[in-house]
Amino acid sequence: MGEIRRCQIVYSRVLLGLMFVWAAVGQSAEKTPQPETLLLKDFHPQSVYKVPQTTVPKAKYPAIDMHAHVYAKTPEQVANWVRMMDETGIEKAVVLTMATGKQFDAIYSLYAKYPNRFEVWCGFDYTGYDKEGFGPAAVKELERCYKAGARGVGELGDKGKGLFYCKPPAWGMHLDDPRMDPLLEKCAELKMPVNIHVADPYWMYLPMDAQNDGLMNAYTWRLDNQPGIVGHQGMVEILERAVARHPRTTFVACHFANCCYDLSRLGQMLDKYPNLYADISARYAETAAIPRFVGRFYEKYQDRLVYGTDMGASVDTYRFTFRVLESADEHFYAWNYSSYHWPLYGLALPDPVLEKVYRANAIKILQK
Repeated sequence: MGEIRRCQIVYSRVLLGLMFVWAAVGQSAEKTPQPETLLLKDFHPQSVYKVPQTTVPKAKYPAIDMHAHVYAKTPEQVANWVRMMDETGIEKAVVLTMATGKQFDAIYSLYAKYPNRFEVWCGFDYTGYDKEGFGPAAVKELERCYKAGARGVGELGDKGKGLFYCKPPAWGMHLDDPRMDPLLEKCAELKMPVNIHVADPYWMYLPMDAQNDGLMNAYTWRLDNQPGIVGHQGMVEILERAVARHPRTTFVACHFANCCYDLSRLGQMLDKYPNLYADISARYAETAAIPRFVGRFYEKYQDRLVYGTDMGASVDTYRFTFRVLESADEHFYAWNYSSYHWPLYGLALPDPVLEKVYRANAIKILQK
């Protein structure tokens, strides 16, 4: 009986072990979908081409990041950010706070220890924008922020429903609204550049269907399902009207004015308005997909484009941007920085263009 009992125990253990193996195999199969069940959102290809893969540890020229935000919220985090900037060749970062009042004051004091490494910009106070008499109080707060240390305004933001990045939001009021005139004219007087985000990439306005080649990223930020908003073309026209009406005010249209799909539209405005610049932040994936056309655009408008990130402060982030701008790498993916399902290519910008985009153009704006 003892031998039979031992055999029963061994058999039970073997059977139990097989059950665990079968369960693990089943779970593995669930985690690794077969091609027939693979969802597009889970499709993250890796390039198999044996071609050069370049790491650019430091910007070729000291760079000024014209599009950063309040990534560091303690003195220790600010100090760490400065160390990362030193490691990667970032000379200065413009911190777009979108803040006014005590919030701006607190942010400014946090970065004031490093006056040569950070420039802190404020927002606009839209309180009472929908009531008669709006304007003087907002201008007064702008002047106060300037005296407190603000040297620019931004990031202002409007994706079709009104200016809403600064608080309180100004729903229904756009950059070209006459109510904005006193603020934008005061910016000219104080030599405070204005960073403005209009619209979003064009894919966000297209139907979310099989023909949208930016589908997965577009779906996250979709605008096609929001009735009543100003469309992409309308938002770019709003920007142009505001820039034309305020020729003494310097505007920085961030993210290529969200015209990556048709940079010629941005080029038309740059040709007409010497007070307009564009930052390249957070649109590396959109532009690195068409490197030859984009490279020619950089060369033509090398005096009007400025470097920016808008993707958080990290060594890897900076080096990703350097790789796109400086290398000639081909067919690589960067899933940490892009959810578009297309490969990227280095722009291999010439040295004179790089120097202007990284630094010289920003200095022109900051010293106006």
